[in-house]
Amino acid sequence: MSKPRDAKFPDKATLLAFIRAHPGKVGTREIAREYGLKNADRAELKRMLRELADGGSIRKSGRRKVSEPATLPPTLLADIVSRDADGELIATPSEWDEQDGDAPKILIHTPRRIKPGTAAGVGDRALLHVEAADSREAGPAYVGRVIRVLERGKARILGIFRALPQGGGRMVPVDKKQAGRELNIAAHDAGGAQDGDLVSVDLIRTRSFGLASGRVKERLGSLASEKAISLIAIHTHDIPQDFSSAAISESEAAQPATLSGREDWRELPLVTIDPPDAKDHDDAVHAAPDPDPNNKGGVILHVAIADVAYYVRPGSALDRDALRRGNSVYFPDRVVPMLPERISNDLCSLKPGQPRGALAVRMVIDAQGRKRSHSFHRVLMRSAAKLSYAQAQAAIDGKPDDVTGPLLETILKPLYDAYAVVKRGRDERDPLDLDLPERKIILKPDGTVDRVIVPERLDAHRLIEEFMILANVAAAEMLEKKALPLIYRVHDEPSVEKVHNLVDFLKTLDLSFAKGGALRPAQFNRILAMVKGEDSEPLVNEVVLRSQAQAEYSSENYGHFGLNLRRYAHFTSPIRRYADLVVHRALIRALDLGDGALPPTETTETLAEVAAQISLTERRAMKAERETVDRLIAHHLADRIGATFQGRVSGVTKAGLFVKLSDTGADGLIPIRSLGDEYYNYDETRHALIGSRSGAMHRLGDVVDVKLVEAAPVAGALRFELIGNANVEFTHRKTARKTKGTSKAKLKTESGKSARAKPGRAKARKAAKPKQKTKSGRGKR
Repeated sequence: MSKPRDAKFPDKATLLAFIRAHPGKVGTREIAREYGLKNADRAELKRMLRELADGGSIRKSGRRKVSEPATLPPTLLADIVSRDADGELIATPSEWDEQDGDAPKILIHTPRRIKPGTAAGVGDRALLHVEAADSREAGPAYVGRVIRVLERGKARILGIFRALPQGGGRMVPVDKKQAGRELNIAAHDAGGAQDGDLVSVDLIRTRSFGLASGRVKERLGSLASEKAISLIAIHTHDIPQDFSSAAISESEAAQPATLSGREDWRELPLVTIDPPDAKDHDDAVHAAPDPDPNNKGGVILHVAIADVAYYVRPGSALDRDALRRGNSVYFPDRVVPMLPERISNDLCSLKPGQPRGALAVRMVIDAQGRKRSHSFHRVLMRSAAKLSYAQAQAAIDGKPDDVTGPLLETILKPLYDAYAVVKRGRDERDPLDLDLPERKIILKPDGTVDRVIVPERLDAHRLIEEFMILANVAAAEMLEKKALPLIYRVHDEPSVEKVHNLVDFLKTLDLSFAKGGALRPAQFNRILAMVKGEDSEPLVNEVVLRSQAQAEYSSENYGHFGLNLRRYAHFTSPIRRYADLVVHRALIRALDLGDGALPPTETTETLAEVAAQISLTERRAMKAERETVDRLIAHHLADRIGATFQGRVSGVTKAGLFVKLSDTGADGLIPIRSLGDEYYNYDETRHALIGSRSGAMHRLGDVVDVKLVEAAPVAGALRFELIGNANVEFTHRKTARKTKGTSKAKLKTESGKSARAKPGRAKARKAAKPKQKTKSGRGKR
C-alpha cells in the first residue's frame, strides 16, 4: 500500500476501488493510512463502510476487515427477500456459501412492460439476469432483471403434529432454526391431523408469552414409521414426488429401442459395475489392448450409456417433469427419480442379456494414459453381466465367484489393465486429491438405523470413475468441435481471497503455500502430501476443501479446476441428471444420429437458464439428502442422552463449535456459552475459538470428547457439551518469548507444533490433552 498523503476524504467509489485493488482483506486502519485520515474521520469512514456492506458492495469479516464480495454469474436463481426505501425489490442468491460472508444484494429493476411470468414479489424465487451495479452509486452491488418466476412465495411452517389427550395438539417444527419453538394447535384447527402426521401450518396468532398458535393447512403424510422420515426433506424442499399423468402415459406407451438406425454392438461383451443395491444401470464398459502397432501398450475403451434421449423427447411431458426435478434424489430409505420407473429401471436399465439402446463412445488411449482419439455411436447393445464393485474387485484379487469366474480373463483383467494405463494419465494430470470419508447408513427392515459404515474405496470404484471422466471429456470436446451449445460441468479455481485465507492459515502451522503463476491443483496436493500421516492431516484437508469453489452447471466454459481439465461435461448418467440428457441430445444433433436431437431453438442463452435451474436442484438434493441423514441419526441417538462420544471439530463459528462424531458422522453443536466462564474470541485465520484469559484454543480439526445433552429428531439437531478442557496454544508467541519470566513449558497441539505458554497459565497447561491421530477417507467430487 502507498504512503500516507494529505487527507482528502474518499468517496464510496474510491473506497470500492481501493478494496478491490487489495484482495487480501483491508480494514479501517489500512484505509485511513492510505488516505491520511485522522481519528476524527474514523466515524464517517465506518459509516460509509457500513452502508457499502448493507448494500452488499463489500462484506465484513472478523477483526474489522472488509473485502469485495464473491462475484455472481450473469444468470442465477435468487430469492426476493425485501423492498428498499423506494419500493424496489431486493433479492439474494438462492444458494450462497456462508463462508463467503453475507450474500450480496441484487436490486431488481421492474420494466414498464412486464412480460408474462416475470411479475415478482417478496418471497418469490426467480431466475435473474445479473450485472454489477455502478460503483459510483450507493446501494446493492448488483442489479438484476427477472427472466422467469419459478416459485411463488409460500407462507407456511412444516412440522410434526403431536396430539394431546384433551384434543388439539402441538406442532413440532422440522426446521433446525425453529427447534424448540412449538405451535399450539386448537382442536378446531387440527384439520383431522393424527399423531405423527407431517403437516403444513399457517401461523394465525402470536403471543408475547406462551406458545404461538397455528392452523393445519395440509396433511402431508404420516411419520408413524421412520421409513417415512425422508418425507420431511421432500416437502421442506418442495421436491416433486409424483409424475404428471401425461408423463406416466408417455412412459407406459414407450417401446424398446430396435436396431433401426443403430450400430449392432450386441456381441461386444460390455459389463455394468455398480453398487450392490443399484436399481438402474445406465453405464457399461469394455476394454481391450489396441492392436495398432503405432500405439504399442495402448488400449481401446468402450463406454456405453443408456439412450435416454430416445425415450424423453424435447418438449414432451417426460421432458418437462425431468427438467422440473433436475436430478434424482437419493435417501437411505427411498429414491425420488428424475424419470418414471418404466424408463429408469426398465427400458433404460442395461440389464444382462437384454438388448438396449445406448449412446456409446469408443476411445483410443496411448500407453501414457492420454486419449488419442474418440468417436460416438448410437448402438444396440447387450450387457454380458451385472457386477458390483466388491464382486469385480474380489475376482481380480483372486476370489472369483460363479458370475465373475468365466469373465476374469476375457473381460475383467483387460478392464483393470486398461485402468492401469489410464491411471498414468490421471497421475500426470494431477487433479485435486482430497481424501474425505463417505459414510453410508444401513437401515433395519423397520426403517431405523442399524449402523453407519464407511465403504472401502476399491480400485473398481476408481476404474469406473476414470473411464467416466474420459467419456465426459470426449463429449465436451466433440460438441465444442461441432460448435454446438452444451451444458458444461464447471469448477472455478479458488478465489484470491480464499487462497489468501488459506495461506494465512497454513502459516499458523509453519507450512508455506507455493504461489506464483497460474493456480493449479498440484499446489494444493503438495500441501496435502506434506501433512500425510500427521495429526494435522484431517484439519488441513478440511481447510483446503473449504477453500475450493463449488462445482456447478454452466453454458459457458471456464474449466474444471478440481479435475484439472480444460473442458468437461456430464454425459454418463442421463437417467438421473438432466444435464447429461442435454449433452446426449446435442451429440445426436451434432452427429446426425436420429431422433431425440437438441432442438435448434436451444441456444447458449436458453441453456444458461437450464444450467442455473439444475444447479439449484442439485444443491436442493444435496441439502435434502444431508438433512435426512441428520434426522435419522438424531432418531438413532435420541435414547442415548448423557452418553459420551469421540468426534472432531468440523466447524468453528461465533456461535460455537460444530462436532462430527467419529462413529456415525453425526453433526452437533457445542454452544459457545457452554465452553466455560471466560470470553472466547473467534479467530477466522486459525479457524478457532480462543479463550481471552487462558488462551485455551478450540480449533477446526481437534479431536474432542463430548456428551450428548439434547437431541431433536424431527429437526435433526444435536447439542453436545465438551468433556475436559481445550487444546491450549498461545497466539502471541513473539510477546511470550520477549516477556521476562515467561515459562519455558511447551504444550503439544493438534497440529503437532509447539507453542510457548504465557506467564500464569499453569492451570491451562495442566489441563491440556494430547490429541489422537485419525485417518481420513475419500469424499465425493
